[in-house]
Amino acid sequence: MANISALNSTAAGFDAVSDKVGSGPNGPYGRRPRKMLSRRNIVLYGLLTVAALYYLLPLYVMVITSMKGMPEIRLGNIFSPPVEITFEPWAKAWASACTGLNCDGLSRGFWNSVRILLPSVVVSIAVASVSGYALANWRFRGSDVFFSILIVGAFIPYQVMIYPIVILLRELGIYGTLTGLVIVHTIFGMPILTLLFRNYFTSLPEELFKAARIDGAGFWQIYFRIMLPMALPIFVVAMILQVTGIWNDFLFGVVFTRPDTYPMTVQLNNIVNSVQGVKEYNVNMAATLLTGAVPLIVYFISGRLFVRGIAAGAVKG
Repeated sequence: MANISALNSTAAGFDAVSDKVGSGPNGPYGRRPRKMLSRRNIVLYGLLTVAALYYLLPLYVMVITSMKGMPEIRLGNIFSPPVEITFEPWAKAWASACTGLNCDGLSRGFWNSVRILLPSVVVSIAVASVSGYALANWRFRGSDVFFSILIVGAFIPYQVMIYPIVILLRELGIYGTLTGLVIVHTIFGMPILTLLFRNYFTSLPEELFKAARIDGAGFWQIYFRIMLPMALPIFVVAMILQVTGIWNDFLFGVVFTRPDTYPMTVQLNNIVNSVQGVKEYNVNMAATLLTGAVPLIVYFISGRLFVRGIAAGAVKG
């Protein structure tokens, strides 16, 4: 009987509490959800919509202009959609647009950019990941000084070092070749990538590294079996930074290569700034979209992992 009366009193207490909570302004499950059309949401989403339209409007103009013929472009209605859609400007931009004396479009520059991009990204990320791992977990004498020098190198303007690098590549016999440009991109990408990898590996639990050391694992075993599988987000961050930086580069491409090895951005500049014949705006717009397609595709595919990598320690000191 005592137990029954105790249970009854406990139940009565719960009922009283639930009645009190349920009678409050927020109900029994916390605060009520905000209205979708509240003043705060209208202002917030209105500003976001205006900002999105501001950045998307040039892209819209480029796309519709690239699908118009020149007679329609001359009418001056840049915001109106094409009356008759044509993809001839795209074909000409890729295969037959003139870049100086050559009239082979962007195709040659595209394959040059691919041959520059792949080894530069792979080598720079591989070396930077190992360097960042060593600086984070295998401290050596002078490691802090070395890391400081590396960080200073990441913020030196590229223009300061162009002339010495030209002389160096000339003496090595690789000036004007794709190999020389690959070396330049690899070297200039390593300082900032090493910083990213070092900060990411520092943010990982130190107990994992200590436990592996106690179990007898060495430098490369810990790197490949523990650190590497956990570092996918930061590898995606490094890949996106390198792909976009190398693919969009113009300065190094125009300085360290020759006309037969120009990357795609230099080819695009030559097409747009050509002074021969009529200015074909539809071809120029198509060529610009073709040149920017690779970075856009990379962002669309791996954008979520990029955010994860940044949030997981890529910019933490």
